[in-house]
Amino acid sequence: MTGIPAAIEPVVIGLGGNVGGEPAIAQRFDRARAAIAELGADLSAERDRVRSARLYRSAPLGPDQPWFLNTAVRIALVDAQPGELIAALLEIERLLGRRRETEARWGPRPIDLDVLVWGARIVRAPRLEVPHPRLAERRFALLPLIDLVGEGFVVPGDGPAGELARRVADQRCDEIAATW
Repeated sequence: MTGIPAAIEPVVIGLGGNVGGEPAIAQRFDRARAAIAELGADLSAERDRVRSARLYRSAPLGPDQPWFLNTAVRIALVDAQPGELIAALLEIERLLGRRRETEARWGPRPIDLDVLVWGARIVRAPRLEVPHPRLAERRFALLPLIDLVGEGFVVPGDGPAGELARRVADQRCDEIAATW
């Protein structure tokens, strides 16, 4: 027993960004983490509301742009709805300078927030798919996920996170900090 009531579901949210230099990106991550913590269940202490993965540097998917910083946070949600969660994350992105309507797909961005997994849920909603549809193909998302839920966590529909990470081991993704 983990001490978390059954109605509370852990959600892992990936964070990425490559605009403004690493100190500025890390600062946006910190601000996003604080905002995301406010979405989580009040489990008596801040540390129980949000946990952070290590910080990684990874190659961009699109051409001619800086490398990304990536990490993830884990929160516990009570009775949350997919539409509410994605709306909150999109608003956090907007407040931190992201303008989705003007950026190129897989292009540079100040911050990107993606729901990687939501416990064992499979969600197919208009603006949200969980597990993230390309999670199994992206080492930069799998490594932070493993930091938070372990290699044995089964990504619904894809398999154990550790096995998925081994399949994409050739993708460059370097740990640069254990905490941030």
